[in-house]
Amino acid sequence: MSAESATAIQKGQVDLLDFIDWSGVECLNQSSTHSLPNALKQGYREDDGLHLESDADEQLLLYIPFTQVVKLHSFAIKGPEEEGPKTVKLFSNKEHMGFSNVNDFPPSDVAVLSPENLTGKPVILKYVKFQNVRSLTIFIEDNQTDSENTKIQKIVLYGTTVETTDMKGLKKIEDH
Repeated sequence: MSAESATAIQKGQVDLLDFIDWSGVECLNQSSTHSLPNALKQGYREDDGLHLESDADEQLLLYIPFTQVVKLHSFAIKGPEEEGPKTVKLFSNKEHMGFSNVNDFPPSDVAVLSPENLTGKPVILKYVKFQNVRSLTIFIEDNQTDSENTKIQKIVLYGTTVETTDMKGLKKIEDH
């Protein structure tokens, strides 16, 4: 699919930043001086001087677990016109993926970003594929101009939390 953009974030959708489990966040092939927190963490991602950059080649593999189940509606990526991501594959609830096996699994959705998308304009996802998301793997396959490195200034994930029942809070009903 081509990256369909939302003119405005749908009512009720929030930035899922507060629901990211930071202890489990990983990024393969990131530069040691330009790492994932630069593009994902509050404060860092608003600083145009900071960015995430790939290291050995243009590909990046991000793993983002959540502290609770979420419904993912859309995402936004801000990046430079030349080195910004182009083909973005998203996988719902796929753990322990690496560059050696990322193409063994069908992605939940694929977005081909245009330079216009790289201004931070939200890209709508196949909402039905992202209803019970515990973790999100994002594979940046290439960039806009096939340059050596990919750069991302900002990543925002939009969605809602899923109201789950706290099973510990339920009391057993006694038989009479």
